[in-house]
Amino acid sequence: MSKQTWLEVSLNVDGELAEAVAEVLARYIPDGVVIESTAVTAGPEDEGGQAVGPLRVCGYLPMDEHLEENRQRIVEGLWYLSRIADGKTSALPEPTFRPIQEVNWMEAWKEHYHPIPVGQGLIIVPAWLETPPGGRMPIRIDPGMAFGTGTHPTTQLCLALLEKYVQTVGPAEGWQVIDVGCGSGILAVAALKLGAGRALGVDIDPEAVDASRQNAAGNGVLEALELGVGSVEELRAGQFGLQQAGLVFANILAPVLVRLLDQGLGDLVTPGGWLVLSGILDEQSPDVEAALHKHGLRLVERFQSGDWVALAASQA
Repeated sequence: MSKQTWLEVSLNVDGELAEAVAEVLARYIPDGVVIESTAVTAGPEDEGGQAVGPLRVCGYLPMDEHLEENRQRIVEGLWYLSRIADGKTSALPEPTFRPIQEVNWMEAWKEHYHPIPVGQGLIIVPAWLETPPGGRMPIRIDPGMAFGTGTHPTTQLCLALLEKYVQTVGPAEGWQVIDVGCGSGILAVAALKLGAGRALGVDIDPEAVDASRQNAAGNGVLEALELGVGSVEELRAGQFGLQQAGLVFANILAPVLVRLLDQGLGDLVTPGGWLVLSGILDEQSPDVEAALHKHGLRLVERFQSGDWVALAASQA
């Protein structure tokens, strides 16, 4: 049997565009997309390195009867993405296409992923790797789909804030978490491993819900996690087991966060609880902060990593 031939698709982009580009590629690449750093600075002690410069987004198209159609759709999707960016980021480069032969590229692409220390005591571990020594709590994630794998600053900000607020959301046992736009399920999984009694993750994409379910199973917390397709309106309508929680996450995009706040996102937080919002570009933060104030929420803390911002708010 001859080796399968693949067409490698790759491009280097600014960090703030990496996940959006990966989502475009993932629509037409059946077996996953890789986001990797092109350079990393050394970090102090066990805090890990920090990505600098552009990120490389890469995937592989099988050379079959759908190749040209999928290739054209990727080019068009990236073109539309560049128009949406509208000059707020550096120009989106043309993708590079390179034919390769690989007996099992599914294993080869895994070499791009490594454990990532986050916050004070967490470490994101690709599902196929052993947990490294050092005492950090592992969050095992399969990054085969681009739903939020822990490589992006927005997810890392949320995980760090989860650690910070985990002691303030109520009783030592039995506290609850809602993640709106759960993606890979990484935040709900981390919350359960940090002691949450129950978590609920919702997403408008059924494939994200499936990815969350697989990652929860891989971390041994599936029984305590409810998952479903939906968003704020479905939550407030009582379509899931939880309607409120002491810790509510929404790691999406700033315009979507403003819309969800208008739909009652803040009402999902129990008295004395916390709402953590991320996926916000620095220049968009004032819009989200104004929406928080409009809906009776008090901004408590603002955290930033590069161009990305996370906000922690409580009931005013």
